[in-house]
Amino acid sequence: MTVAPDTEIFDTARKAQFAITLHDEAAFEGMRKAGRLAAEVLDLMVDLVKPGVTTAALDKVAYDYILAHGATPACLGYRGYRHTVCTSINHVVCHGIPADKPLRDGDVVNIDVTVILDGWHGDTSRMYPVGEMKLKAARLVDVTYESMMRGIAAAKPGNTTGDIGHAIQSYAEGQERFSVVRDFCGHGLGKIFHTLPNIVHYGKPGHGVPLKPGMFFTIEPMINIGGYGVKVLNDGWTAVTRDRSLSAQFEHSVGITETGVEIFTASPKGLDKPPYF
Repeated sequence: MTVAPDTEIFDTARKAQFAITLHDEAAFEGMRKAGRLAAEVLDLMVDLVKPGVTTAALDKVAYDYILAHGATPACLGYRGYRHTVCTSINHVVCHGIPADKPLRDGDVVNIDVTVILDGWHGDTSRMYPVGEMKLKAARLVDVTYESMMRGIAAAKPGNTTGDIGHAIQSYAEGQERFSVVRDFCGHGLGKIFHTLPNIVHYGKPGHGVPLKPGMFFTIEPMINIGGYGVKVLNDGWTAVTRDRSLSAQFEHSVGITETGVEIFTASPKGLDKPPYF
């Protein structure tokens, strides 16, 4: 699940450094277990997402699996949210709400799940085709995944949060001519669901908060085929593109190590990277 960027925090990046927790090896191990479970939930969805299936049914599968493995769905009850996962279809950017409407052939859907296992949060999302995916949608999915991975590659000691955003924006907008959503961002996590640092997916090299070993956060770019404008519907959750263009998102939870970055939410079955379908 994403959060909206707090501009006041970014205007005071130096101050924000002192509010960021630097975690030890025991915390890394906790995040590995939580991240693996979250990834397993998304692995389950690969064979289930198909025309005629409802997102409400997918939500129930995720709920049952999480509870059966001794964990808790982090989104259920969070700020009044009433479901286990978010399901964002086609032009929905993020925070789409599971419903009884069947998925249709040609749809693309993002499934976003966060689990709490032994107090640690594992937060991740992937894109799924529904039946036959159109070429334009397939290209958007590929570019969005590559954008996330370029952002992750920039996450290492000595770099900054701005380096992550620049890696994503320079590829998605500069090379591929898509748009990076500005309204939502990645976030710190660990024992707390949403905390510092916030990770915006655009930016300038060297700007923002310096990255240090022990930081945990999500990298989760939302990329639109059209403009980057977004609006939130009256339900208070569902964010859609203003121009109704397709949107895609991928998300991993990561930790900064002494030498680079560790992905906590990698798929145990290798189903992270499209075309895993």
